[in-house]
Amino acid sequence: MGQMLSSFEKSGSRFDVMLDVAMQTLANDPELKLCEGLRLIEATRTAVAKHSPASLDIFESRVLPQMRETLMHRFGMVTCPGCDIH
Repeated sequence: MGQMLSSFEKSGSRFDVMLDVAMQTLANDPELKLCEGLRLIEATRTAVAKHSPASLDIFESRVLPQMRETLMHRFGMVTCPGCDIH
């Protein structure tokens, strides 16, 4: 995941770790609820916007769709509720 976002490299591996943990949580946390997954996605986006605003476009175009897809797959959904929210 982190390798996909080369512009995050300037921020160091913090973003790599943050994105990897978020994706692993979305995919594998047995106690994760849908609302928690949506909040995790939004919190990750907020962190990227705050700490690396120049990377937000890349995050939104590459990572955000992957996070949403992971969450939708996890809950067997065709559409993602709240996914139009930024």
